[in-house]
Amino acid sequence: MTSIARTAARLLMGVAMVGAGVAHLTTQREEFRAQVPEWFPVDEDLTVLGSGIVEIGLGVAFVAFPGKQRLVGGLLAAFFVVIFPGNIAQYVEGIDAFGLDTDSKRLIRLFFQPLLILWALFGGGWLRRTRDD
Repeated sequence: MTSIARTAARLLMGVAMVGAGVAHLTTQREEFRAQVPEWFPVDEDLTVLGSGIVEIGLGVAFVAFPGKQRLVGGLLAAFFVVIFPGNIAQYVEGIDAFGLDTDSKRLIRLFFQPLLILWALFGGGWLRRTRDD
């Protein structure tokens, strides 16, 4: 049963990552640009395009290469850790994007990042009790 849940988590996250990556490159590009902190040393549009490409690549890999699920799940978890300072900056700097237009909404969002990390690790098989379950 655990492997079915893990497979479902992997596939769902993979598809969601592809969707988020495509949104970075198209319809939600301005919203994502607004989230890039001013202190970040890379041009905000280049940051959004690069992160969108990474999201698409990781999402496709999570779906298309189940034999590499541990590697991709670990990379996804690391990606979520790397982008977390941008989420913190959105809260600290009071940046409105994606309907996060109050401090309360921006703060609540921060608590979802660890869930994404756990989701990626679970889908990648990192949270197994044994190698055989």
